[in-house]
Amino acid sequence: MENHHHTLTSENEKRTLAVIIFTLIAMAAEILYGYYTNSMALLADGYHMGTHALALSLTYIAYVLSRKLAHNPKFEHGTDKIGTLAAYTSSLFLGLTGIWIIIEAFIRFLNPLNIMFNEAILVAIIGLIVNAACIFIMEGNHKHIEHSDEKCDAHNKDYNFLAAYYHILADALTSILAIIALLVGKYFGINALDSIVGFLGGILILKWAFGLLKNTIKILIDMKE
Repeated sequence: MENHHHTLTSENEKRTLAVIIFTLIAMAAEILYGYYTNSMALLADGYHMGTHALALSLTYIAYVLSRKLAHNPKFEHGTDKIGTLAAYTSSLFLGLTGIWIIIEAFIRFLNPLNIMFNEAILVAIIGLIVNAACIFIMEGNHKHIEHSDEKCDAHNKDYNFLAAYYHILADALTSILAIIALLVGKYFGINALDSIVGFLGGILILKWAFGLLKNTIKILIDMKE
């Protein structure tokens, strides 16, 4: 059982690194074009993707540290909580990012800017494609995702991988909302929807951050379900 867990963790580490690379490329493109096209929805999607890149990076670092320190006698109870601590830390950054996006969306709603819809839609679609590729990469370890979601053994869950997986799913949803807002703005002239979607994206990040924060705290303080 222990060797099986080690193999799954090693696979998760490799998959996480691949997803980080895809995510950083898409993040840079969306943020740059978001400012260039004055699209709040695209900016929200880009920064949201940035929070995922941060969370994924913490996930990867936690995997590396857990592996390197696995036989260190100073860790009497193992290194499993390193991953949980990484997830807890990323949830704090996510919360701050969500608040920033909500404030920025509100400012843009009161002071709307002209949006270059064609360019913004193109990059948003590219971002969604990257999200889909990341989901495909992570679902290659679908058995471990199912194992991580079992309620009977909460303290043996790979919160690192499970959190990263749901993080990417949330990012894909935000990308879809951004595309819808841009299409509606382009063809129906409802530009305010762009800011509204940015606001909803911020709410989504806050909701995810709160859920992750609550779950990781329970593990860190050994709180029973």
